[in-house]
Amino acid sequence: MPATQRWGIGLGAFVGAMLGAKFPFLFSDWQQFLDGSTWCSNGKTILTGLAGGYLGVEIAKWCLRIKVRTGDTFVIPVAAAIAIGRLGCFYIGCCRGQPTDMPWGIVFDSVDSQPRHPTQLYEALCHFSCLGFFLWCAHKHWFTGQRIKLYFILCAAFRFFTEWLRPEATIYGGLTGYQMSSLCLIALFGWLWWRDRDPAIIYLENIPVID
Repeated sequence: MPATQRWGIGLGAFVGAMLGAKFPFLFSDWQQFLDGSTWCSNGKTILTGLAGGYLGVEIAKWCLRIKVRTGDTFVIPVAAAIAIGRLGCFYIGCCRGQPTDMPWGIVFDSVDSQPRHPTQLYEALCHFSCLGFFLWCAHKHWFTGQRIKLYFILCAAFRFFTEWLRPEATIYGGLTGYQMSSLCLIALFGWLWWRDRDPAIIYLENIPVID
């Protein structure tokens, strides 16, 4: 692809992910939203950031009139980046889990003296596992054109079940907002998978490279 198209898609992914990651927090404090300080305050979520990044890429491709599927090229770098990012969360003690008596519980001094689930490490392991799995899929040419959707579905399902290990408030039916968002993302990307199942669609990895 021409450099302008590659940079355009990358910019779309970056802007979409940043906006998506901040979106749930825009309305948590209406005054901060009005004065613009929400954008500079703490609070981001990977879950909606992934969806925002996907939407940003689709908008960029529409603007640049790119017709080929490009999602597969994002899976491996995104999985690696999020896995490393979760290690950073573990280092500073954010995104921690509920208290636990499991032998691998971690005491985060910034919170209290109770051992807690290291949910950051759980999620890092999930994304590192996805990294290995999709490297193997790329080698075997499995799930061609659908890998990014499968990755998002796996991430949302993982977050849905591990959310019970996090100290998040429930909203409806005993579910947290993140669990409800996870179910929405699973449904959305499941539908996109069904929509894009046509084998006649051209995928980026099937286009010959000319040096």
